[in-house]
Amino acid sequence: MTTATVSPQPAITEATVAAERHAIRPLAAVTGAEIQAPLITGGHVRYANLDYGASAPALSVVSAYLNEILPYYASVHRGAGYASQISTSVYENARSIVRDFVGGRPDDSVIFTRNTTDSLNLLAGCLPISDGRPAGDVLYLDIEHHANLLPWQGVPHRSIVAADTLTGTLDAVRAELEQGGVSLLAVTGASNVTGEILPIRALATLAHQHGARIVVDAAQLAPHRRVDISDDGIDYLAFSGHKLYAPFGAGVLVGRPDWLDAGVPHLAGGGAVKEAKLDGVSWATGPARHEGGSPNVLGAATLARATQVIAALDQDRWHAHESAIRSFLVEGLKDIDGVTVHQIFKDSNPETDTIGVVNFSVEGYDAGLVAAYLAAEHGVGLRDGRFCAHPLLKRLGLPSGSLRASFGVGSRLEDAERLLTGIRSLRSEGLGWDYVVDAGRWVPANDARTYPHWAPNTPGTAGAAPCIDD
Repeated sequence: MTTATVSPQPAITEATVAAERHAIRPLAAVTGAEIQAPLITGGHVRYANLDYGASAPALSVVSAYLNEILPYYASVHRGAGYASQISTSVYENARSIVRDFVGGRPDDSVIFTRNTTDSLNLLAGCLPISDGRPAGDVLYLDIEHHANLLPWQGVPHRSIVAADTLTGTLDAVRAELEQGGVSLLAVTGASNVTGEILPIRALATLAHQHGARIVVDAAQLAPHRRVDISDDGIDYLAFSGHKLYAPFGAGVLVGRPDWLDAGVPHLAGGGAVKEAKLDGVSWATGPARHEGGSPNVLGAATLARATQVIAALDQDRWHAHESAIRSFLVEGLKDIDGVTVHQIFKDSNPETDTIGVVNFSVEGYDAGLVAAYLAAEHGVGLRDGRFCAHPLLKRLGLPSGSLRASFGVGSRLEDAERLLTGIRSLRSEGLGWDYVVDAGRWVPANDARTYPHWAPNTPGTAGAAPCIDD
């Protein structure tokens, strides 16, 4: 068992004066915004959620909508009963809502999936075949989340190393496309590690100029920027409800129907067929082809409702709110000795080319230990590790991981202030508690805090992800 032992230090409480001085209120109400987190040193503090990039809290409007439709929840597509008819209507209407949200073309398919990863795996099974062989390679960058990296490794593929500038990266993509033989360019809309936005429209233009299509992993981009696949020339777009302020893990794939209608059905089962026989099947076309089994009706419905709320936001206020928090946090972190803020591209504009994500590390401390300290002693929740982007973390010189603060429409500037207060205290006074590694995760030693009565009172290390190991 690994330990980190220090002399006890006084707990640092929330800097309310500084928070009031820099008061920025949430743009939209989110469920759970006022939950109280117990501190290891005693007492409670409002939980500062800076982990929106993993799963964002549900919008309060969406939670209310869920409660409204839940009594009518029933099986879709198969029932003549009143509740089934309503559920079917809600589910199918969700497709139109999502299509409008992303500026979809009239004939674009909208397929509901489990999550973004599922959507991209679905598309991987629909790549065009010519004379019994794949018609071309999938091209992707080394900065991708595993969701947009691993599905392509099972088909003909090529990977290229992104340059340290956006301009250089475009040149590298162009050079590879000029070699020919690429059928699909797969790119992230915004890095889940650093929050930097990729020039999607320019990449789409390059792909089309060389006879390829483009798929965009918008899991991180969609909750922070409006995407218009028609205007931007995007052929396929994937994102998830749990990052877009909706509960459940529903995802969606929106895009051109020809590949999808010709591809291998993603999930063989009821609802995906026209006719089934004992030794054969005639598959359906359209979204049903890939939605075998009973769908996640409530997940699709709440995802669609969340897109309506996001679409109604004033974009100038939305971006200004996010930019103010990000700038405050980045400037504050850079002013602390021993703290490094990480980015991929030298020429990305922090005001326009980034979303609400900040990646950093603290000299002399394992990222997991810092995250555990911030949670236990300051009530701050943020992400640590390698963010399912192992090649990028290695390239950034962070093979064991770093820290990621992420925020959105429900965030307050005081959340960022609390994080900065915790890091300053760590650098000046050290840890205020003893910590140990349990099941691969740092946790406070002798932790006597309890969970709510309805939750299993097990440490957060239960089921720790295996990718924390190198």
